[in-house]
Amino acid sequence: MENRIRQLRKKYHMSQIHLSIELEVSQETVSAYESGKHFPSFQSLVKLSEIFGCSIDYIMGLSDESSLSRRLSDDESRLLTSFSGLNEKSRAMALSYIQALTDMQNNK
Repeated sequence: MENRIRQLRKKYHMSQIHLSIELEVSQETVSAYESGKHFPSFQSLVKLSEIFGCSIDYIMGLSDESSLSRRLSDDESRLLTSFSGLNEKSRAMALSYIQALTDMQNNK
């Protein structure tokens, strides 16, 4: 799958080293992302989305629509980053808890 990381990095006049510092990965990792040898983690994709101001789908070449319908709040971004670090069982528990909170709120 061809992604747009190199294209976006060049559009924003960033070197691979600069982007690697922003993503907290090595320059070699950024190079591997750009060449399609490795896929970015979810945490890196969220950071790329924030850096370039476009959707993860656009970055990964899954959509031609580059703009985000809305920016994620800091809380939403932290939630997604934390969620991505959970194992499958913990993710299921977190989703159940969020659904229960949503149900309680909607029943008030």
